[in-house]
Amino acid sequence: MALEPLVVVDAANVVGSRPDGWWRDRPAAVRRLLDTITAGLDRRADVVLVVEGAARAGVGPGVHDGVRVVHAPGSGDDEIVRIVAAEADAARRPVTVVTADRALRERVAALGAAVLGPRQYLAGAAGSVTRRPRGRPAGPARGADPPPS
Repeated sequence: MALEPLVVVDAANVVGSRPDGWWRDRPAAVRRLLDTITAGLDRRADVVLVVEGAARAGVGPGVHDGVRVVHAPGSGDDEIVRIVAAEADAARRPVTVVTADRALRERVAALGAAVLGPRQYLAGAAGSVTRRPRGRPAGPARGADPPPS
């Protein structure tokens, strides 16, 4: 049985993509992001929300309504790369990273991860979290149900 695709969300970058006053209360902003993700969660994917810095006070590590929250001990980008590298080493399943950070996009793409921008992810683009990295054949993710007839 194939594992679900993995979606790794760069909380700092996604929160920062919405000018909703997040800078005044980072812990509350990450709680709102977690609520947004869980409300529209694609149950065909394993979602990891990587939180760093002051925002860690907003939500504890662990699983929250199906989303695994990871507190980065230092740089959130480095933690995301570590998670993606561990998946790449295991060659277990497709990985998508949600970020608009150009340097992070390059780092995870070099490890074989697909990248999705925050707006597209938050808009809930159909099937976007299970898309293959560029240069790989298109098609449903391993273990995904075929489209309805």
